[in-house]
Amino acid sequence: MNAFTLAVIENISKIPKGRISTYGRIAELSGNPRASRQVSRILSTMSSRYQLPWHRVINSQGRISLKPGMGYEEQRRLLEDEGIEFDLQGKIDLKRYII
Repeated sequence: MNAFTLAVIENISKIPKGRISTYGRIAELSGNPRASRQVSRILSTMSSRYQLPWHRVINSQGRISLKPGMGYEEQRRLLEDEGIEFDLQGKIDLKRYII
């Protein structure tokens, strides 16, 4: 496993309950600010194996990237269970919750 992948796993693992991060922020913290899509791929392939809090990673617009019927509802429920609030348009206030 390469150093970037290890750093992504470590940084996602550190997101505390009730907080979120973005794909781009995780990429930046992991050493490659232009690799947000790679972060998404790592999440989709390694979340189960490393028990990552995948639901705490959202896009840079403060939205869940998953589509309805494809995991959106589960991610929203998990975030709401941790106290994350959504506005009427389904956005999360990044300034309030981001690490």
